[in-house]
Amino acid sequence: MDDKTEELRDIFVDVTDEETVTERQEAGRGTLTEDGASSEEIGEVIARMRERYEFSTSLTDEELPTVVESFYGGASDADIADELDVPEAEVFRARMDLHLLRESDLEAPFELDDLRKLQDAGLSTDAIADELGTSEETVDRFRRIVAAQDEARRASDRFRSEFEDLVADADLADQLTSDVKEDGLEEATDGMETDVSF
Repeated sequence: MDDKTEELRDIFVDVTDEETVTERQEAGRGTLTEDGASSEEIGEVIARMRERYEFSTSLTDEELPTVVESFYGGASDADIADELDVPEAEVFRARMDLHLLRESDLEAPFELDDLRKLQDAGLSTDAIADELGTSEETVDRFRRIVAAQDEARRASDRFRSEFEDLVADADLADQLTSDVKEDGLEEATDGMETDVSF
């Protein structure tokens, strides 16, 4: 320590009656460089969605971040169901609650606008199924999809955007951490002789 630093340290100790001049640093919550560290932030978004919408899924707040992370990781509903040890239909319900729609979800055997019109007219599920020439199960599935799509649109896809930002930040942080480790190793070994004989 130089004289100025020593002098400042003495002043600090006199003024604060503390013996140490540094505080112990703790990792902040949601640090993206740790595995799964984005789960807490994803959970916060999910909690806000629960306050605003009625969820139909029975998955817990601890399980739902896995649905989000796995969805953006490219996992199918079947894969996510295996990971969580739940029925595939439960994962589908969770995705709809979380506005996590795939392009394939919108591939209906009828026009989704026709379904909307029939719903708006107050028809029952079996009546809609008759009108559209499909099963009640198919109508139920696409009702959930349409409801999720409409909710997401009314919220300007805000929640989905937040999920995407969190997952993208986590992926970027993992990538940067990996790059830093690799660059650091290259620097540390730069110029070293590697011709070692035993």
